Amino acid sequence: MKLTILSDGGARGNPGPAAAGAVLRNSTGETVGSFSQFLGDATNNQAEYFAALLGIQKAAELGAVEVEILLDSKLVVEQVAGRWKIKDLELKKLAEKIHAILPKFQSWKISHIPREKNREADALVNQVLDARGFKKTLFHGFR
Repeated sequence: MKLTILSDGGARGNPGPAAAGAVLRNSTGETVGSFSQFLGDATNNQAEYFAALLGIQKAAELGAVEVEILLDSKLVVEQVAGRWKIKDLELKKLAEKIHAILPKFQSWKISHIPREKNREADALVNQVLDARGFKKTLFHGFR
């Protein structure tokens, strides 16, 4: 079974209250699972990594043999693919956890997508943070 993973993570503040979301779709595009998790305080990059990890873990649990991981974090895509170095120790640990699971699949691919194509996973993140009372705030400039 091939699954496509759409993942997104976000923090309200950097660092700040953070959440991860992942949507899993089968080869016909049908959603077979939606998962989200509150992370506590984390950076945006940590939340993005956690979201990818969450999606990969759930795909493995569902028995996927092939996964395509799609996310709007260029940093995570390039670092997990091995094209960019990982200098941050916490991100390195998360990348190691991801790489420990990836061999369970016969094949995997990770790609960057525009934020507009990742709305479903983004909505999961916002639902978790909103439900915990961490409302979005708009920056109104200096007064």
